[in-house]
Amino acid sequence: MIEIPSDLHKDLVPLAFLLGNWAGAGVHDFPGSQKCNFGQEVSFTHDGRDFLEYHSRTWVLDQQGEKVRPLESEYGYWRIDADRKVEVTMVRDDGVVEIWYGELADKKPQIDLATDAVARTPASQPYSGGKRLYGYVKGDLMWVGEKQTPEVTLRPYMSAQLKKVVTPEEVERWAKALPDDLPDDGIAFFK
Repeated sequence: MIEIPSDLHKDLVPLAFLLGNWAGAGVHDFPGSQKCNFGQEVSFTHDGRDFLEYHSRTWVLDQQGEKVRPLESEYGYWRIDADRKVEVTMVRDDGVVEIWYGELADKKPQIDLATDAVARTPASQPYSGGKRLYGYVKGDLMWVGEKQTPEVTLRPYMSAQLKKVVTPEEVERWAKALPDDLPDDGIAFFK
């Protein structure tokens, strides 16, 4: 279910499907790095201004799905204009700052982004750009990232499927919003 908060800036309504906390897993595979499964937590929040605040943390998972070590973290800001053009400014823990541009698909919750500018610190690994596709599919947030370096042409390197995380406060709010006339046995509700 996509909720549109009453205090969400009007320009951000098309991006409301991103809002909330998400968690899930995916696969990381890029030349020069060890292929691995990873866990991910993503947060999209707002404070009434004309951008979404974004934070992502990933970590390597072992064969049992347990956390082994951090993989990468990102922090950024997402905006959208009246023509459905999306801009993202992002900083990553490896010393990379990126400007992404793209657009929200017509009539579906899908965003296609590509880097426009990349700045790297001396400590960062070689990186020259990327593409990302985000989509809201059957209640899940799915994404795939492509990356290129001076030595490796643009290719997929990470993808994940994330589920919405429901907080106890959200459950309480939903429970208070239920109608008073729900059937006692619960079965009649499904008839």
